Amino acid sequence: MNAVDIHTHAQKLYAAHGPRALAEAAEKARLLEKAGAKAEAQDWKRIEAALRSLKGPDVS
Repeated sequence: MNAVDIHTHAQKLYAAHGPRALAEAAEKARLLEKAGAKAEAQDWKRIEAALRSLKGPDVS
C-alpha cells in the first residue's frame, strides 16, 4: 500500500471509529502478524503510525 493509501485509510478509520481507531489498527496488525500475513500486518502498522501522526503530540 502506498503512502497516500495509508493516510486515506487512516483518516477513514478515524472517521468511523474515533479515538478507538488506533487500538483497532494495532489489533488488526497483531492478528495479521499472528496469522503469518506479514505484508498486510506491515500495512496496518503503517496505518497505526499514520493515526498517531493525525492525533498529534500528547500535551501534559
